[in-house]
Amino acid sequence: MVDRARGAIGAIDARGAAGTVGAIGAVGTVGAGLSAARLGRLHAVLNEYVERGEVAGVAALISRRGASHVEAIGWQDRERRDPLRRDTIFRIASMTKPITAVAAMILVEECRLRLDEPIDRLLPELANRRVLARIDGPLEDTVPARRPLTLRDLLTFRMGFGMLIGPPDRYPIQRAITALGIWGRKPPPPHEPDEWMRRLGTLPLIYQPGERWLYHTGSDVLGVLIARASGQPFEGFLRDRIFEPLGMRDTGFHVPPEKLERFASCYQTSPLTQALELFDDARDSQWSRPPAFPSGGSGLVSTLDDYAAFGRMMLDKGQADGGRILARATVEAMVTDHLTSEQKAGSGFFPGFWDDRGWGFGLSMITRRDGIASAPGRFGWDGVYGTSWYSDPSEDLLGILMIQRLSFAPGTVGIGADFWTLAYQALGE
Repeated sequence: MVDRARGAIGAIDARGAAGTVGAIGAVGTVGAGLSAARLGRLHAVLNEYVERGEVAGVAALISRRGASHVEAIGWQDRERRDPLRRDTIFRIASMTKPITAVAAMILVEECRLRLDEPIDRLLPELANRRVLARIDGPLEDTVPARRPLTLRDLLTFRMGFGMLIGPPDRYPIQRAITALGIWGRKPPPPHEPDEWMRRLGTLPLIYQPGERWLYHTGSDVLGVLIARASGQPFEGFLRDRIFEPLGMRDTGFHVPPEKLERFASCYQTSPLTQALELFDDARDSQWSRPPAFPSGGSGLVSTLDDYAAFGRMMLDKGQADGGRILARATVEAMVTDHLTSEQKAGSGFFPGFWDDRGWGFGLSMITRRDGIASAPGRFGWDGVYGTSWYSDPSEDLLGILMIQRLSFAPGTVGIGADFWTLAYQALGE
């Protein structure tokens, strides 16, 4: 089992030191890899976000070459005045996607799945696909898919079906997605996996397989595929093959009763006042009970320590203390850009996103240097509630940010962008 503090976190009290805004930042083992003086900037800026009321609390971790730094600032529940802790549990949303991709690649290494084999055998609901003749057309106006869907399509989000950026009811296909409960504002879907697959199978693809990158749905389909290929529930497979080997004791699809006192509430910014307002109360959260659908795209909760173990394993190319999760070549394939310029251009994702980014298997990577934190080869992903993880092999750097605020492009604006700038400016020699 992995030592969860290995190369990631110094020893600090779970609640940190009491301060004006709850739990206050603490420095772990700082050495040549990180500048102690420059880490002071990180604390100051993150603390300002809490004091201005833009976030209730923030947890952050930076690890490099045996040096580490942890911050725990503010509140995990602002209304109850519960201080944010090092072991606070967060909704990690789309940071679930890289974990799901790792699970799929474990099965590829065992030859129970193959990257370019049609998935019809295990997912017959997606066999013989029809494709919309035009995106704004009626659902009945379709043409045949040019080829079957593959595991590679799911991992790279090129399955021809996914989220469309913009108004959620602009096109008939979006209205049908909402009506069927394929996804909603608060994931996961309300249906059991088999029923969810049945409903998904009634809809045509939006684009031809391989034509464009469309976000999210591929990871939810992957979760069902992994369960069927492995012959065990999706969460059970994650627990046996990833969480337990890595010591990720607090990661799962819900927070059990005995851990609810460590679960953070989630907030959103009021469009009228711009002040924080409650979005999901930790004590009555849908994550406080097992979901009907364990979402491979956005369903997990986790902690700083847990996700650090996962991020370090990826940084070490599949190796973990006491064993190996993936082969080196597998991780290298995962963190390679698999998209063409045409697939990126047709995605309709956030403006400018693809200027310096690519997409591999369940995660993104930086493809060119155009800023302080834009380090080519840095890979990872963000979550819509303000969480962010990236690993940078060239710097032996691991960084994780955890807040609980419904966010827009969390890793590229506001506190997310500032965290990554501050992480890189704090690097030592």
